[in-house]
Amino acid sequence: EEKVFNKIPGVWNLSADQGNLGTFFLTNVRVVWHANLAENFNVSIPYIQIKSVRVRESKFGPALVLATSARSGSYVLGFRVDPAEKLGLVHKEVQALYDTYSADPVFGVQYSVEEQAPQLQALKVPQTVDDVEIDDSEHASRDPLAAYYADGSKGFDREPALNPYLGLAVETLQDGVTMENLWSVL
Repeated sequence: EEKVFNKIPGVWNLSADQGNLGTFFLTNVRVVWHANLAENFNVSIPYIQIKSVRVRESKFGPALVLATSARSGSYVLGFRVDPAEKLGLVHKEVQALYDTYSADPVFGVQYSVEEQAPQLQALKVPQTVDDVEIDDSEHASRDPLAAYYADGSKGFDREPALNPYLGLAVETLQDGVTMENLWSVL
């Protein structure tokens, strides 16, 4: 569960040439900054994406610099803290939260183990032998559809002939096979 640890006003985002005044929110999961005049201009940086937290000199003076990992775009984000004396405290707090997260990450999923998983032996299903009976009767061996699938001489088409059962011209059937037999398969 995400918890807000600190709200720090007077933080400038240095992404534009002039900088934008906003507010930092430090949580146990991420650092959030939003512009005071336009809250839709914001940045949310999860600790899982942060590569480094440091203080560096910028054209606006000393700044807190958050660098993200290559997998999250390799961004380098700079923030100036007013008054400048608070920069060291903000840096220490962000670094401590980052280190805490790195040691014991919070992914946003809560769970509890209620019982142990059953042992493998308890999950095994005994093997059974199917009760199968093979029908060798003459009717079973006269499957017309199987005869067509097993017809090895089907290298050419048979001559078409009128089938009175369908009222259509169809390929002549093999000896002993009727159209009624073929349709009874369905």
